[in-house]
Amino acid sequence: MATPSHLLLVVFTALLALLPGTTQLQPSQVWTLIKIQQLLNAPPMLSHWRRSTDFCGGGGGAMGPAGSAAVLCYGDTVTQLHIAGAGAPPLPRNFSIGAVVTTLSRLPDLKVLTLSGLGLWGPLPGKLGRLASLEIVNMSGNYLFGEVPRGVSRLAGLQTLVLDDNMLGGEVPAWIGALPSLAVLSLRNNTFQGAVPESLGSAPSLRSLVLASNNLSGNLPDMSRQANLQVLDVGGNSLGPAFPKLGRKVVTVVLGRNRFGGGLPAELSSFYLLERLDVSWNRFVGPFAPALLSLPSIRYLNIAGNRFTGTLSDKAPCGDNLRFVDLSLNLLMGSVPTCLRSPGRKPDTVVLVSTNCLDDSDGSQHPSPFCQNQALAVGIVPGKERKSVAGQAGFVAGVVVAILVAISAVGLIAFFAVRKAAMKRWEARAPTVSEEESSSTGYPSKMLADARYISQTLKLGALGIPSYRAFSLVELEAATNNFENSHLLGQDSHGEMYRGRLGNGTPVTIRTLKMKRSQTAQSFNRHIETISRLRHQNLVSALGHCFEYNLDESTVTQLYIVFEYVQNGNLRSRISRTEGCRLTWSQRISAAIGVAKGIQFLHGGIIPGLVGNDLRITNVLVDQNHVAKIGSYNIPILAEAMRSEQGGAGNKFQADSRVKSDKTDIFDFGVILLEVVSGKTITSMYEVEILKELLAWAIADEDRVRRRSFADPAVSKGCSDESLRTVMEICQRCLAKEASQRPSVEDVLWNLQFAAQVQDDWETDAWSSGGGSPVSSSSRATRPSRLHLSR
Repeated sequence: MATPSHLLLVVFTALLALLPGTTQLQPSQVWTLIKIQQLLNAPPMLSHWRRSTDFCGGGGGAMGPAGSAAVLCYGDTVTQLHIAGAGAPPLPRNFSIGAVVTTLSRLPDLKVLTLSGLGLWGPLPGKLGRLASLEIVNMSGNYLFGEVPRGVSRLAGLQTLVLDDNMLGGEVPAWIGALPSLAVLSLRNNTFQGAVPESLGSAPSLRSLVLASNNLSGNLPDMSRQANLQVLDVGGNSLGPAFPKLGRKVVTVVLGRNRFGGGLPAELSSFYLLERLDVSWNRFVGPFAPALLSLPSIRYLNIAGNRFTGTLSDKAPCGDNLRFVDLSLNLLMGSVPTCLRSPGRKPDTVVLVSTNCLDDSDGSQHPSPFCQNQALAVGIVPGKERKSVAGQAGFVAGVVVAILVAISAVGLIAFFAVRKAAMKRWEARAPTVSEEESSSTGYPSKMLADARYISQTLKLGALGIPSYRAFSLVELEAATNNFENSHLLGQDSHGEMYRGRLGNGTPVTIRTLKMKRSQTAQSFNRHIETISRLRHQNLVSALGHCFEYNLDESTVTQLYIVFEYVQNGNLRSRISRTEGCRLTWSQRISAAIGVAKGIQFLHGGIIPGLVGNDLRITNVLVDQNHVAKIGSYNIPILAEAMRSEQGGAGNKFQADSRVKSDKTDIFDFGVILLEVVSGKTITSMYEVEILKELLAWAIADEDRVRRRSFADPAVSKGCSDESLRTVMEICQRCLAKEASQRPSVEDVLWNLQFAAQVQDDWETDAWSSGGGSPVSSSSRATRPSRLHLSR
């Protein structure tokens, strides 16, 4: 699919072709453009820029696989500058984003600025406010961090601000809603936290608000006064529980993967311009309104992963434009509407309805009593109806305690007799809980192409991680040959770890955890929500869970958590060469980057973040593509059990284990990095202290011989000195005694990315000079492609 930058460039090129003539650009502005080229480290799309280039005549434009560029003028001055890369690594350490903005201020009539995917890094400068004519700013896909500076508030004419896919944080500033002309605000995929400011509810010109994939919380402001608001996308946060108040002109509403609850407002059924509604993976309960299926403009409807109830009719109508419907993992009963079933539905319509209680012959549905009892469990069946349901064929194990007081002794005996017969029927069905999070990677490719609405979680399907789901106990017994001892990997007082293989051939690891008698399925909802989000390319990801029930007492006796299985050894074994080929220096940096990305995800990619993960090199697994995956981390439900057993004991390498924080994990990562660099097996804190002294001694001297002598001899001859020094320096900072002196995970990632880029350039230079590769040809052939900093 063509990117927005490419589409803009095509339009600009066409407009230039229509101009009758061109005007020579002012010499000072030519100098400014050439200076920008230099400050951006001469990216490929600007390689043709010269002082003699006719920028206003279209000579500044370019398009290719590495990116695109375009310059538009009015008279003899630049009004639009577009430079879009393909996702470059961070620019060198001498780069200054402040210098770029200062240089751009020499273009006083600049109205449109695009600097995306170029590897820009650093805090966004407040001096951006000096570019007083700016109307559109797009600096997405870079490595900008810190808060949005107050200086941006001086841009009175700003209409569009796009800062997607950076590392910006802090709170969304309240003043941003006071910008008089702001129509489009997009801050997708950053680390913003706190509440969405009330000022955005009264922004006079706002048409599109995109705050997806951040760490925002609380209720959204009242947006019903926004007469022009068409797009609201806040998916992938922790917002809620109240459904936002919206105007009737909205076209897109994306609230998926938040904490919204209660029922959907009735007025949604009268939003006749609504094309896309996504409320999936929240905490909604109560009746689903079939009228949403027949809205005249609706194209995409996703309510999956909630507790919606109600009875669907096969006669319910559908809108003519409806092309995607996901009703799965709710408590719906009745029949799938004819307009959603073949041959009644349109050929290009996608319909997902599994794991409800609908009439279906493919085995993907629960029996009807399951939905009735689950509705009772969350209190969404009226009191009078509750009594009638409780009198049905005995599927009322979940409400026994609630009705014991109300029934007679004779009735109690009869009740248990009926229920005993019901239990036998339920045993064959292996009941599961449907309130889990699921990666929607089962969607067809044509849906995945809509990049504006696909979060990082959905992209995991392309990385080979199956969808998260609930498993039945029958499946897990089949995967482990009824939990045979030959499949046992280890055990402790809380349960066992088994190796297994699912029916589709997927190898898995299954962790069992015994539950206390007092714990019920509902008490695990928060934990299951967290577990279902533990999906990242650098984690051994959770694939699903299963509850084993005691139907007599309506309690959970055992929890099974299913993880992906990584079978190519751990990072220590790939350094010490006890398993497989020893990793090269480039592969070691890539593995370290992978671990750092996994830590970054654990800290900020889920809410609440997981810290104090007791990271060890033996728990970092390496798959067949040399991708590093953290294999053990602080899953809350497991951590609680471990704390009760171990009394809070921490990592033996950790100097400040009493206070678990993000900087605790940074120290543990420093220990891993120390072993990666030195190649020496570290088994105690004493060894860490000794190696820290040697590391400081090696860094302090300018003589590269010391650094080479500290590094693992297996890689010391095949690494660039600058790359080695960069990794050693960040390792030293990670191991600082005071937690406040340790770097952030973003700082760690930047330095490792820089070390990787330097090493790559060094190897390329060695090849091009004819001297051969500094590493063996076989090592180069197996080295994985560079993992860029992405979130």
